[in-house]
Amino acid sequence: MILVLDEAFDVLRNAFRAVRQSRPFEIDAIVAMPGHLHCIWTLPPGDGDFSTRWRLVKTWFSKHSPDALLQGPGAARQARGERGIWLRRYWEHQIRDEADLSQHVDYIHYNPVKHGLVKSAGDWRWSSFARFVQAGVYPADWGREAMGFEGVGRE
Repeated sequence: MILVLDEAFDVLRNAFRAVRQSRPFEIDAIVAMPGHLHCIWTLPPGDGDFSTRWRLVKTWFSKHSPDALLQGPGAARQARGERGIWLRRYWEHQIRDEADLSQHVDYIHYNPVKHGLVKSAGDWRWSSFARFVQAGVYPADWGREAMGFEGVGRE
C-alpha cells in the first residue's frame, strides 16, 4: 500500500500542478487515502468552477498513471471504458466561516486516524498536516487515536 500511495501521491501532486497552471486555485488542506481524498481549495475571486478543475485533475491523473494505479473498476465501468480510480461525482461544500474552515481542516487531517491507518495524524505523510504543524496551527502530536475526533481541537 505504501509504495502505491507514494507513486499515486506524486502523480496526484503533478496533476494538481498541471491544472493550476491553466485554472489557478490554492490547496488549503489535503489528505490522500487508499480509497479517497479530501481537500479544501480556494479559487480566485468570482470563480466557482470546481467541477472543471476536478475533471481536469482526474483526467490528468488517469492519463499519467501507470495501469497498476488504475485497476479495479467494476464490469459496468469497464464496459464504458472508464479506467477505474475515480467516481464520477464529488462532494462540494462552501466554507461558511473560520469555525467551519477549522472543523473541515481538522476532519481532513484526522481522517487517516479515523480509518485506522495510523495512530496519529502526524504519522500519515500523504497530507498537508506537516505544513500546518510547521505553521504553528497544530502541535506535532495533534490527532492521536486515543483522543477521538471529538477530543481533537486546536489550542
